[in-house]
Amino acid sequence: MQNRILTSETLNKIGEQAILCGWIERVRSHGKIAFFDLRDMTGVLQVVAASPETVASVENLSVQTVVKIEGIIKERGERYSNPIIPLGTVEVEITKPVEIISLASEMPFDMGGNELNLQLPTLLDFRTLTLRNRKIANIFKVQAAILKGFRSAAENLGATEIVVPTISASATEGGAEVFPVNYYGYPAYLTQSPQLYKQMMVPVFERVYTIAHAYRAEPSVTTRHLSENTQMDMEVGFVEFPELLDILEQVITDTLKFAQDASKDILHEYQIPEISFGKIPRLKLSEAQEIITKEYGRDVRGEKDMGPQDEVDICSWALKNHGSDLVTITHFPTKKRAFYTMPDPTNPELSLSFDVLFRGVEISSGSQRIHEYQKLMDAITSRGMSPENFKLYLQAFEYGMPQEGGFSFGLERITMHMLNLANVREASLFPRDMERIDERLSILAQKK
Repeated sequence: MQNRILTSETLNKIGEQAILCGWIERVRSHGKIAFFDLRDMTGVLQVVAASPETVASVENLSVQTVVKIEGIIKERGERYSNPIIPLGTVEVEITKPVEIISLASEMPFDMGGNELNLQLPTLLDFRTLTLRNRKIANIFKVQAAILKGFRSAAENLGATEIVVPTISASATEGGAEVFPVNYYGYPAYLTQSPQLYKQMMVPVFERVYTIAHAYRAEPSVTTRHLSENTQMDMEVGFVEFPELLDILEQVITDTLKFAQDASKDILHEYQIPEISFGKIPRLKLSEAQEIITKEYGRDVRGEKDMGPQDEVDICSWALKNHGSDLVTITHFPTKKRAFYTMPDPTNPELSLSFDVLFRGVEISSGSQRIHEYQKLMDAITSRGMSPENFKLYLQAFEYGMPQEGGFSFGLERITMHMLNLANVREASLFPRDMERIDERLSILAQKK
């Protein structure tokens, strides 16, 4: 809008007449004077009406109404100044009645203040409204910084960004946890991960990364599972297991530190994670299980994977003993990992695989991959799958694939635990799970 300034610009325009536009938050009327908060893309600013004409234009404004205002930018008096908040030292005293651009209907709940005390179903049922709350919107500012940090970390390692399909002719990981798609009369699937496609790109660019959606038809309703999630993936050629672990830990450290630095104004409200490259403990699964058995009195030795409580316990141990909110677990059983995972040459029952745990939950998984064509063919057939379903994928290996490996980070889980959110759905703009596609499935069923 012509001549409009943003709320953040008011700090440098004290004493000037200005036009601002935005959404109304909290209206407070005190007889001869009225206040409201104006929100735009850069912040929230207090607006004052002090004349009968302007007060009358403010008193009956509804929250979330879109307005245009014109007034003089002033410093708040010392008694009313709040230097802790970004625009707490300035205000605009309007000189004309408020102009309504779009009148908002009455809100279904109280939007005032920084906290929204709503149950999760309500929070998601009214998602376009609840996202306007500053604290909730800030979740996705931090998430944007995580994405930017991952891109920066990957590109610093020379990786090329690629865009991969989300419809596949075969199930990436095998198994039944896939969403089938009728693709012009042919069977297809929503991809469980971008895995196969990023591997195919290693002979092209050596190092690649992608940010892609992944779909899992897991019958799970937990605080940590989504049916659609965002994965930040990287694949590296000419790499072997120890170096791959170094790259993995460098990327996650750089990603989180970037997000911390970019979100200082938000993260001061939260407990900052303890992250330092070189301090992340690495444990084989069996070693982690020994620690849990010894330190926490639960004998989990011999289990094929880590349960949720195991992840919580080993992260507590890592923070206490290594000052790290991250821990890397390696050498999971080969049979429990995807077909392309390389077995450990010294013990083929175990694989050159790993998970990264962050504040008690897995946020990353990866491995050294099988890069030899015939061994990969054997791995596919040994799982009861047909190489015919992987023809394009196998083509990349038949015609020259170096040693390679890679990893994937779950964006929503990283966001969730960086901000200590209670449920991963809070870290997804519009979450998909067994109970919801925008609306609750039970409500959609009633409409049919």
